[in-house]
Amino acid sequence: MILCADIGGTHTKLALVRSDGPHAVSRLETYSSAQVADLGTLMAEFVGREPCRIEAASLGIAGPIIGTSVETTNLPWRIDATVLSAAVGGLPVFLLNDLEALAHGIPALDADALAVLNPGVPALHGTIAVIAAGTGLGEAGLVWDERRWVALASEGGHADFAPRSEREIALRRHLRRRWDHVSWERVVSGPGLVHIFEFLRDMEGEAVPAPLADAMAAGDPPAAVTAAALAGGTPIASTALDLFVALYGAEAGNLALKLKALGGLYVGGGIAPKILPKLSNGTFLQAFVAKGRFRGFLERIPVRVILYEHTALCGAARYAAERLGGQVSSGG
Repeated sequence: MILCADIGGTHTKLALVRSDGPHAVSRLETYSSAQVADLGTLMAEFVGREPCRIEAASLGIAGPIIGTSVETTNLPWRIDATVLSAAVGGLPVFLLNDLEALAHGIPALDADALAVLNPGVPALHGTIAVIAAGTGLGEAGLVWDERRWVALASEGGHADFAPRSEREIALRRHLRRRWDHVSWERVVSGPGLVHIFEFLRDMEGEAVPAPLADAMAAGDPPAAVTAAALAGGTPIASTALDLFVALYGAEAGNLALKLKALGGLYVGGGIAPKILPKLSNGTFLQAFVAKGRFRGFLERIPVRVILYEHTALCGAARYAAERLGGQVSSGG
């Protein structure tokens, strides 16, 4: 049994996870990341309430792991494995990037945990690309080394946003007024959807109905824009989400090219399952394959959306089990 965490800019999840299956999560607790005063104390309290033997702690964290520590990207946290180990009674503590954890969980997923956007022609043990929009934008890879799957951590979401049209050039110029560096995360993330919405409102003069403005002011602007777009009847919300999906597909295609991801492209994160109808209507896939001479290459790549929300927790457990010398399924 592994104590696992999935730590993002919005939520922190703690759970006990067995490493022997994709649906092995128990005692899951979810906290608002902004309200977590001390991660070590939170983990110690969690462990203290659990009678079973815990072998290790394994944390998937939204940020770059350097050595045994990480400074989170969208939280003012510095997490150190040595400090956390002391807080939980000397248990081994493993840190990995949240998308790295997500990637480790993919080989154990069942077919019913996935939605297919493009069946493609999967290559056996071909490299897999993983992209996930939430509070930020994460990217990772998964490579077969002839024995097992090896996850590749990345900070690709912070690479330069590359506009593809006059409208997207105008969007980048609009964002450049706020930030010296405009990354893909500035447009493909929950906050990124709001940035697109604000561009349409402020630069293109799209009207914002009062109910939508009120819903956004109530505290969760990305959710409000998404709900209005999916319900229909609110042009600015629909346009914003359509542009968001197209940009998501474009960057997913970039990642698939860079990794030569003939094993597939997997879309994770909290946003994708909520907007599955939009992801499935062809906009995402059209942007994904629109790479000139490599269109045919990308059309061969399977594209799937991860529906199982605890994949990263299970991946963190599989990673810990492997580090401890345990046996985990190699997947297909």
